[in-house]
Amino acid sequence: MEATSSSAATVLVADDDRAIRESLERALQLEGYEVRTAADGVQALASVHADPVDLLVLDVMMPGVDGLGVTRVLRAEKDRTPILMLTARVETPDRVAGLDAGADDYLAKPFELDELLARLRALLRRAAPVTEEGEPEGPLQAGELRLDPLARRVWRGDREIDLSKTEFDLLELLVRNAGIVLDHATIYDRIWGYDFGPESKNLAVYISYLRRKLEGGGPPLIQTVRGVGYTLRA
Repeated sequence: MEATSSSAATVLVADDDRAIRESLERALQLEGYEVRTAADGVQALASVHADPVDLLVLDVMMPGVDGLGVTRVLRAEKDRTPILMLTARVETPDRVAGLDAGADDYLAKPFELDELLARLRALLRRAAPVTEEGEPEGPLQAGELRLDPLARRVWRGDREIDLSKTEFDLLELLVRNAGIVLDHATIYDRIWGYDFGPESKNLAVYISYLRRKLEGGGPPLIQTVRGVGYTLRA
């Protein structure tokens, strides 16, 4: 099921902190979401297996199966449901752990509700692109890099690269604008629908992780233009 607005979307919130869980449930319901909750990772997996959802909001630190464990299980099952990870850990290695597991975005506690809502809206907006005539769009090419927007698959040469939803969307934006320098504010607006400000490391973490997956010993594709932003040069 592809949800395109909050009124059509079902969100699963998994957090062992009852106060956070219940406050998020109320806030999301007021925004028009259908909300289910879970107190730990085992409950979260059982809920998703019983009835799929459109979005997951997972706390990293939960008893038993934690948020990273839930994400790894779902991704191993080829479940591509967008996942927003909540974490009290803000260091880069901890953020990378979430991306490694297959999360699409992360938000450090404590967070502003408006920011969480903006990130959920951005995750919902990402649907397979179509042409103006309504026909599915064909693959995009940038040098040896090939990206299929409809199948959401990426190859560099003969090697297929497994990307999370956010990584794919970020790479697609860069490929569509190959050779053009995109500033930070533009990328935040197009990918997250929200500019997190000059102090945010969110974009830098995703760029770093995307580079690691793309390069694999080959020449770098994504270039940093200091003080401005990023560009893809095939």
